[in-house]
Amino acid sequence: MELEVFEKKNVAILKIAGDVDLYSSPQVRKKILALMKKKIENLLVDLDGVSYMDSSGVATLVEALQLMNKRHGKLKLFNLKPAIRDVFELSRLDKVFDICEDESQAMTAVSEE
Repeated sequence: MELEVFEKKNVAILKIAGDVDLYSSPQVRKKILALMKKKIENLLVDLDGVSYMDSSGVATLVEALQLMNKRHGKLKLFNLKPAIRDVFELSRLDKVFDICEDESQAMTAVSEE
């Protein structure tokens, strides 16, 4: 799995590539916690490179959402492949997360709220 972080103004974009499962989700969590320590205001998660995500990956993103909400920050997911979108829809987490089509839409969403 590969993780890349890009920062634009008050937004950090975490790009994840590879499967997010029981073995790799701790890496995602560690990266998100490191970003939280940097006191980022908004976090966008690019899931374009993710073809598989299990419940541990979803739990990691739920934890990130809770942390961002506590800080009054925003977390948006974008570039979900159909299989990943299905995971969020089946668990009804698509109603909890703000899911955007692409980075542009996600950037617009954080700047408008």
